[in-house]
Order: sequence, then C-alpha cells, then structure tokens
Amino acid sequence: MSRPEEIPEEPGLPAQDGIYHLDANDPHQELVDRSCLSDADIQQISGLMAALGRLRDAEQRLADASLRYMKLNQSDMRALHYLIVCANQGIIATPGAIASQLNISTASTTKLLDRLERAGHVTRRAHPSDRRALAIAITPETHDAAMRTVGKQQAGRFLAAARLSPEERGVVMRFLDDMAREIDVNGGAWPAASSGRIP
Repeated sequence: MSRPEEIPEEPGLPAQDGIYHLDANDPHQELVDRSCLSDADIQQISGLMAALGRLRDAEQRLADASLRYMKLNQSDMRALHYLIVCANQGIIATPGAIASQLNISTASTTKLLDRLERAGHVTRRAHPSDRRALAIAITPETHDAAMRTVGKQQAGRFLAAARLSPEERGVVMRFLDDMAREIDVNGGAWPAASSGRIP
C-alpha cells in the first residue's frame, strides 16, 4: 500500500504552532480585542498558546502510553493515582471517597472497583473503624509498576517547576489560575442546541 502523499508546509509558522496563532483563529477580532497589543505582543502570546498546545500533546501521549501499559481506562488510572496518594499520606480510602474524587456515581464506583480487584490492582477489606465502609488499597505490585512508569514520567512536571525561580513560579501559577477561570464552563451560558446540531 502506498504512503499518502505529504503536503508541503507553506512558508511561515510551522503547522503545529500556526494553528494556535491569534490571527489564524480570530482574523477579524471577533473574540479578542487586540487594539492595545503590539505585533510583538501578539507573536509572543501566540507562541505561549503554542507552548500550551505542545504541553497538552505531551500529556495526551503520556496518558495514552499509561493506559496501554497498565491496560486500564482513564477512570481506573485516576482511581489508582488517588489510592497511591492516600497510601503515601496514611489515609484510608473508601468507595465513597473514590466516587467523590472521580465525580462518579456509587454504582459506577462499584463497577470500577470490581474491575480493578479482578485484575489484581486493588484490595477491599473491612474498614478498621467504620463498619459501614470498606477500606480500598492499591496492591504493592500495581503501586510499584505505576511508580516505575507513569509516576516517573509525571515527576518531570516537578523537575520543570523546580528549575524556575520562586518569582517565576508565582507568575506561572497566577497565569494558569487566571486561564482556568477564563475558560471554566461552570456558570457560563452556552446556547442551547435545539435539534442536536450546533447552529
């Protein structure tokens, strides 16, 4: 089977970076008023958006690799991460706490724990102080496997943050929190799609 013909990139920004450029996404300034921004500001902000895109891509590749290695889905991996944190802090995890952490129903949590227990990733025991609850723990084998693979890669985030000065970390935190507030859909009014199609 022949390989698909590669289309050469046009002169200018590389495709992976150009897709995040403000002029490419909002040429008529319908979304962002940039009258107070210089061309240099727009270039730098667009470069920052491209850097965030590269981070998202790297996170997705890591998530995909983690799921393939552990042979689990995203909810399973999030549950195991929570159980590792609980174990590290000496906290007894319960099904209710897992449901709250993952924002899933009690029924979904039961199915998730059944699946993880069958695969040998977690154990369920009687809670030492609450007869109505169960204590959920990650197995030592799964804990070790997760720490050697996913955990080791995720630690790179902390290494990157450690290379910043305290002042730089403060700026990054303010920026990320500000961006999270700007794009948060909670409380935001989206137009209703009456026919199931986006208008």
